[in-house]
Amino acid sequence: MPRPPRLHIPGGCYHVMLRGNHREPLFGSITDRQVLNDIVIDVLGRFDMRIHAFCWMSNHLHALLQISNCPLGSVMQRIAVRYAKYRHKALNTTGHLFERRYKARWVHADPYFLTLLRYIHLNPVQACMVTDPAQYLWSSHRAYLGTQILPWVTTDFGLSLFSTDPEKARHLYARFISEPNAENDVSTASQTVSGDQQILSDRKQAEEISMTPCGSRTRLTLEQLGELICQKHHIGLERLRSLSRARELTPIRVEFITHAIELCGTTLCEIACFLHRDPSALTKLLARNKALMP
Repeated sequence: MPRPPRLHIPGGCYHVMLRGNHREPLFGSITDRQVLNDIVIDVLGRFDMRIHAFCWMSNHLHALLQISNCPLGSVMQRIAVRYAKYRHKALNTTGHLFERRYKARWVHADPYFLTLLRYIHLNPVQACMVTDPAQYLWSSHRAYLGTQILPWVTTDFGLSLFSTDPEKARHLYARFISEPNAENDVSTASQTVSGDQQILSDRKQAEEISMTPCGSRTRLTLEQLGELICQKHHIGLERLRSLSRARELTPIRVEFITHAIELCGTTLCEIACFLHRDPSALTKLLARNKALMP
């Protein structure tokens, strides 16, 4: 059975996890970890990505990535393949270094972004490797505290959710990490951030399309989803739903149908009714335009 396609949202943030095959160690030395850093830095530059947080555990990796136009799968494949080649060469071995393909979850809102920030940085503490996340050298926690300079890690957005004042933001971040009940204060602080200061700060394509943290369906109606997609393409909703066969409408309709199925859990019959089409016509449309599917 073919794997389901990943949801690709240019400018979207994703929590990514990659585990070692059979949970075996991924690193044998400090040099190995530095090589992974170098690979990630290179890929960030090549594909116009941002990394908001990371933690390289002994047998698995966590990262909070913001992608651009290149699909996350292509980016992760390059990172995994390059590091696996390095390790195989160093150890004179072959085979799979990583277990299956990476796991990823779309980060849909500011509070969830902060929850992941804490989860990623507290991984070494939860694994009883250290008692204080600042003691762990292979995460971005100290960059958020301001005690380590990692130019390739984007901390501005995460800290801005606490305060616009950098010093106060770091203080609130440190409290958020160390005190479980500080979450309410942070939730209040995040609400003060202006509505247009989203995770997708410089890319508005997916700002309004949201999912729950567990990846369940969005609460958007077909009309709301249609309005958002039409807004992005500068057309009216009625044009999307019209009987026009204009070629420029095809990719917009394919995008709408795909998102309606994947995000809203809507049936093809319901979408066909909304678009004033026959379900079989939509099936043929998707079959003919697979390359246009997001």
